[in-house]
Amino acid sequence: MLPRERVEIVLAHGRPDRIPLYGWVQANLEKPISERFGSVAAFEDHYEFDLAHVFGGPPFYFRDDDYWRRVKAGETVPPPELLDLPFSDPDDAEAYRSLREQIEFHKGRRGRWVYVQTPGIFEGMNGMFGIENHLSWLLEYPDELREIYRRKSEWNTRFAMNCLDLGADMIHVSDDWGAQNAMMFSPVLWREMIAPPLGRFAAEVRRRGGRLSLHSDGFVEPVVDDVLAMGFEMMHPWQESAGMSLERFRDRWRGRLTVMGGLCVQTVLGFGKLDLVEREIRRVMRGFADGGLIFCTTHFVQAHCSIEELAFAYDLAYRLARHAGQEN
Repeated sequence: MLPRERVEIVLAHGRPDRIPLYGWVQANLEKPISERFGSVAAFEDHYEFDLAHVFGGPPFYFRDDDYWRRVKAGETVPPPELLDLPFSDPDDAEAYRSLREQIEFHKGRRGRWVYVQTPGIFEGMNGMFGIENHLSWLLEYPDELREIYRRKSEWNTRFAMNCLDLGADMIHVSDDWGAQNAMMFSPVLWREMIAPPLGRFAAEVRRRGGRLSLHSDGFVEPVVDDVLAMGFEMMHPWQESAGMSLERFRDRWRGRLTVMGGLCVQTVLGFGKLDLVEREIRRVMRGFADGGLIFCTTHFVQAHCSIEELAFAYDLAYRLARHAGQEN
């Protein structure tokens, strides 16, 4: 079975020949992985990764020199002054060169399911606003932010259409909304401010025949049904360390939504506790023996994780994936 077929079956809530595998491993561990395996690509091949998370395309920003001059000088530029600033060009064809090459490699040569990172409505503005300013502006400048979000949704839509043209299997929206035990803003505010532009974007992707997945750190259970209603099929990471119980997921959402996750980088992987790593991997895979899971790290593996521990985790996951965690 090809990796893409395996992922497709899980997204359709079936049970493939084995649990699909992936991991966010490159960002902090490229050097030790390359020293041990030859390259990150060789690591991915060794463990027969079924997906590829690709980044690229034109960066999103305000295309205005005066704005950046003021920001670099330490000035806070509030939303009323941002309404007329142009955004970067999402149709800059040259900026998609790397994405095109990554899709060709992972999908064309390796047969993997390819999902492309897209900046979220909220998270995508934090780099320019600063998250503290952004959170306060949700209450201070709601009308201005609605307009900025509307334009951001249009930018994201054009970006997504270009990615689908290149052959991406899924559009992956990264939009952190959660803290450790609650959302960063109320679900009511989320439904008033974030959901409308995100929903318009999602509708356009679905109308085109595109598939949707969401990354949000933290506790976001109050809006999972809203996300489902928009047409999202997969969520990453379903963060148990923030109170997002996988047992509760199985009871309430399995059969309607797929989780990508299961290996926590906040509490399990990277602390030298191999018995804990083994216990958690076995627990998660047993719990999803009949489908519903794409096994993955909950975020980028941190630099304090040794290559020995990473290899131990994926040796085990690779073996158990074929037996749905039923080994003794």
